[in-house]
Amino acid sequence: MALFTGMHDLYRLTNAQSRSISPENFTGEKGKGGMATSGTGEKAARELGPGWKISPSVRIEAGQTFTMADIPGPGAIQHIWLTPTGKWRNSILRIYWDDQANPSVECPIGDFFACGWNKSAQVSSLAVCVNPGSAFNCYWPMPFRKRCRMTLENRDADAMVLYFQIDYALDQVPDDAAYFHAQFRRVNPLPYKQVYTILDGVKGKGQYVGTYMAWGVNNTGWWGEGEIKFYLDGDDEYPTICGTGTEDYFCGSYNFENQTTKQYQEFTTPYSGLAQVIRPDGLYQSQTRFGLYRWHITDPIRFERELRVTIQALGWRSGGRYLPLQDDIASVAFWYQTLPTAPFPQLGSRDALEVI
Repeated sequence: MALFTGMHDLYRLTNAQSRSISPENFTGEKGKGGMATSGTGEKAARELGPGWKISPSVRIEAGQTFTMADIPGPGAIQHIWLTPTGKWRNSILRIYWDDQANPSVECPIGDFFACGWNKSAQVSSLAVCVNPGSAFNCYWPMPFRKRCRMTLENRDADAMVLYFQIDYALDQVPDDAAYFHAQFRRVNPLPYKQVYTILDGVKGKGQYVGTYMAWGVNNTGWWGEGEIKFYLDGDDEYPTICGTGTEDYFCGSYNFENQTTKQYQEFTTPYSGLAQVIRPDGLYQSQTRFGLYRWHITDPIRFERELRVTIQALGWRSGGRYLPLQDDIASVAFWYQTLPTAPFPQLGSRDALEVI
């Protein structure tokens, strides 16, 4: 268990080997950092020479997919830091485990780090931190046995610049360690009376550990009456786990309302948050948009062979009646499971994912 160090065992000595990949050491090899003689910083370092921040970042051209890491195992990713330029919905993160053809992580970079609207918001949680300057940090532990390959696709019409660092350890992986997964979905607008599917098609044994949602409302009323439902291991019409409302699932209540200001109240905590509220500006930014996360770190939802997760988009209409909504909803599901990874639904075109 040396790969998964917490505060309770930081004092224990292990045989794990610490490594790090960045533009200053693309392979993570021991003693090979800071040796670059060319890179995005070479002009600034022209009077200083090697070792003086010659390669702090990479430039990814339009349409290019860049390999951030290709690591032989066994080991575990322990921390990812990066800061990308450009529109984050156009930058697609993928992670492949143990030479699989299909990715186990496929997600726009902003949504993966709980910032789905191409705008930064502070997130202070155990699994993800977004710090000032659009600094994205991920602390989900990601063990692998044979290989980890991590890529970033630039779908934008313009080149982007990426600063990144991937910290990992090389050591044996426990027999019961599952593989990290993350899947993005987006529907705009949600068809009337249809539920939004966060995740389905999962095959294998594992545990669901988190949800991020970028929710854009298309009406003027309250939007969060819908129930989240977890269908486990053969559940058909009715789920094993059924929530009581959207804001309840994200660990808030009563519309996330600040009782003093009578406004939505942003909050960010270790396990849940309404980290982002984008309010109308009276002109072109006409809709209210929300960014919410819920990490099941202390209460993972375990499944033996299959999993499906849905949530209703539900508001109010006249006469005290529920109103099925037709909102702009995007989500990221986070879970661990055994391999192989079932193929994900097609991600969709740049236009299909665009924040508009």
